[in-house]
Amino acid sequence: MRKILITNDDGIESDGIRRLAEAAKEFGEVWVIAPESQRSAASHSITLRHPIDVHPFDFSVEGVHAFSCTGTPGDCVRVGVLSIMPEKPDVIFSGINFGFNVASDIQYSATVGAAFEGEFQGILSIAFSEGMNGCHEVTDRYLKEIMAELIDKPYVPGQIWNVNFAHCNLEECKGILRDRLVSRKSFFTDRYKAVEEFSNGGVSLMVDGVFCPQKEEKTDYGAVLDNYVSIGIVKNVC
Repeated sequence: MRKILITNDDGIESDGIRRLAEAAKEFGEVWVIAPESQRSAASHSITLRHPIDVHPFDFSVEGVHAFSCTGTPGDCVRVGVLSIMPEKPDVIFSGINFGFNVASDIQYSATVGAAFEGEFQGILSIAFSEGMNGCHEVTDRYLKEIMAELIDKPYVPGQIWNVNFAHCNLEECKGILRDRLVSRKSFFTDRYKAVEEFSNGGVSLMVDGVFCPQKEEKTDYGAVLDNYVSIGIVKNVC
């Protein structure tokens, strides 16, 4: 039976990973190894200088082997592949992330970072993300269809698959666009605002991004802004 390892960066109790695991059960034996809490924007970081604790977890989807992990999403994939699972998984799913992972934001994404770690381990890896409006109609409609399309793709060194579901109602979704390129744009123009000033001249800063939608043809960013599901390849370090 196909072995599927699932992780995320929103934490093991997130709704997205529960929905992903539920759908994945149709395609094989599912193992969930995910952070104990939120790890967004951790990118492809791993833990080197202190232990990583892994505990069995009472997961909400029946029949799934589940463990929480104190490390990053990248750590979750590493300990899963190298220590926890009795056999190397056939495929790694990361997500479903709360928020798109497209354009230059991919560089910061720990959802994508975990998929990159899977690729480093020589495993077909797929990242799944959706918008933040709380409507799951498009994801629910296309998730299993896209899993079936991608799950038996050959492993290609240096690349992962990246899927983003449109954040609109199903009736507004225009379908799937494949072979999307990674946009060079960004969802937000970042800046920082001062939230506290200290007597020694120091300052406490908080990121304060400004949303700046910019449609580009043939890109992941343009697809989701136009209410399409985006499927594309992201290149890793070869």
